[in-house]
Amino acid sequence: MDCKKALAETGGDHEKAIDYLRKKGLAAASKKAGRVASEGAVGSYIHAGGKIGVLVEVNCETDFVARNENFQAFVKDIAMHIAAAAPQYVRREEVTADVVEREKEIYRAKARETGKPENIIEKIIEGQVNKFYADICLLEQQYVKDSDKTVQQFLNETIASIGENISIRRFVRYALGEGLAKKETDFAAEVAAAAGL
Repeated sequence: MDCKKALAETGGDHEKAIDYLRKKGLAAASKKAGRVASEGAVGSYIHAGGKIGVLVEVNCETDFVARNENFQAFVKDIAMHIAAAAPQYVRREEVTADVVEREKEIYRAKARETGKPENIIEKIIEGQVNKFYADICLLEQQYVKDSDKTVQQFLNETIASIGENISIRRFVRYALGEGLAKKETDFAAEVAAAAGL
């Protein structure tokens, strides 16, 4: 029925009908966003010979969808993306105000050094903060398997194709040795190797 309606709406033009259906699917995805997603799966991905590992919780509305191949593939793809892109947060609302303010101060200082007027500086800061979010927030990152879309767009497409609300709730990314201080001799050897000594 949707195909017939799309063809009727577009005057029988098949290409326009396909676009119409795709837009309708994404519109349907936004309608589903308010529905509770309390089922789902915890997915994992180990990369680089065990040097990077990811656990991600992705929720959906029903257990039936949680067992669906497409949903499971989505969870796996998101875990792989997290391993590759190393986001720090799922969405920008999770970034604390002090982190954002610290970034703004850095951008403000850089912009002032160039001698730009204050009204231009504020626009520069706004653009830089949006780039900052795109670097550290999973949903705003360019999707590693298709750089023409963001993770949010990939999520919306998946919601449209599966027909249920899906939410990426949280994740943990582990990188071997991350946060540990290297031994003095290891650091010195790395510096020497980098310098060609």
